[in-house]
Amino acid sequence: MPGHSLSKRSNSTKFVVAHFMVGNSYPYTVDNWLSDIQLAHQSGIDGFALNVGSDSWQPQQVANAYEAAKQSTTGFKLFMSFDMSALPCSTAADATALRNYITTYASHPNQFLYNGRVFASTFSGESCTFGQGSVVSGWSSQFIQQLSGTNAVYFVPSFFVDPSTFNSYNGVIDGMFNWNSAWPVQVTSSFASSVLGAIGGILQNPSSALNSLSSLVGSTTPDQQYINALNAMGGSKTYMAAVSPWFFTHYSPQTYNKNWIYLSDDHLYAKRWESLVQLRDQVDIVECLTWNDYGESHYLGPIEGDQPNSQAWVDGFDHTGWLNLTLYYATAFKTGSYPSVTKDQVVMWSRPHPALATAPDPVGQPQNFQITADQVWAVVLATSPGTVTLSTSSSQSQTFSVSAGVSKLSLPISPGGYMAATLSRNGQTVINLKSTNFTFNANPPSYNFNALVISSE
Repeated sequence: MPGHSLSKRSNSTKFVVAHFMVGNSYPYTVDNWLSDIQLAHQSGIDGFALNVGSDSWQPQQVANAYEAAKQSTTGFKLFMSFDMSALPCSTAADATALRNYITTYASHPNQFLYNGRVFASTFSGESCTFGQGSVVSGWSSQFIQQLSGTNAVYFVPSFFVDPSTFNSYNGVIDGMFNWNSAWPVQVTSSFASSVLGAIGGILQNPSSALNSLSSLVGSTTPDQQYINALNAMGGSKTYMAAVSPWFFTHYSPQTYNKNWIYLSDDHLYAKRWESLVQLRDQVDIVECLTWNDYGESHYLGPIEGDQPNSQAWVDGFDHTGWLNLTLYYATAFKTGSYPSVTKDQVVMWSRPHPALATAPDPVGQPQNFQITADQVWAVVLATSPGTVTLSTSSSQSQTFSVSAGVSKLSLPISPGGYMAATLSRNGQTVINLKSTNFTFNANPPSYNFNALVISSE
């Protein structure tokens, strides 16, 4: 019964995990994994979803990850997230690799177990048959049913299917991971123009036009669709939601042929987290997208390892300031109440050039470039009331009164601009933060819609 599912869900222990692209870890040592695990643990993250593909070297890196988690003595958990956009899945033999990962780590002390079973997830997989007559019989007969006892799997995949079809996966899935819930993916340039009348309206008056899209940032509509569909299946299915700070990818047709942005304005990361905290009675697990997917610009961890030819828009664009927010919001999600702020902090971010700038870049402007505002976004964590001044140039600044807790602030940025913030209290400057090696560039050498994140100590 749906009511039973909701009450079960609300009483469950909450978890926050982060998606880790094993494919970007080629040069990693156990020590590299250890430092990432320690940083993630300090940031309120309980485990990594290990996204594995088909490279022959990846199993050894998975082994390194489990060894590092054990060495960390933090209780940090790991589980497999099979990347079915990379792993073959057309024959029965293809399922062997998946089962081997499960059986190898099922009894490892750092394996994430859920309801007493080995938790496993995917990216995609909704077309995999493993040589059987259907997707359902493929996953069921070649994966789920062949793993029993201590190897039994608790399967929460990210299948990109209509939630109304979830019922057909009964007996296969124990829940579903809603990958695209992290961003308002429906907000494209054409969507925006239909909402706003004409794309010209965005270009002529961007701030007021884009404001009308901001209500879609952090929306829980996609969550409710999944939750309702899972409840309709009965049996207390698990709902795993996604949260992400950003999205930009810029690959030519000759490489990965991916060149677009999702709307990430309006403090997306903070607003999405706040929505999930509010909805926490119906959300079991939150997966942060991602720890290290540099190619899509939504990495929370340090820039290291082996990038997927994304250096042009990633190098120099640190994101680790967002981990400060992760700790705050993950704590709220897991406990049900926002923690008291014990240290004043400012986190702020900006893109490096105007949305409408043109560049001598053969890859071209990313799809949806018109929907993002030339704005600096800031989140203030204040121990008590204070005054914050944001500046993006000597002539552009604004002062805000902030209360204890979180404040979400912003200020337009123009060519030549920078990012700066001060927090003062009782006439004393508590924080003085300013970007270095950053100028909002009217004439960029190439298109870069990634964000630089800066934060106070």
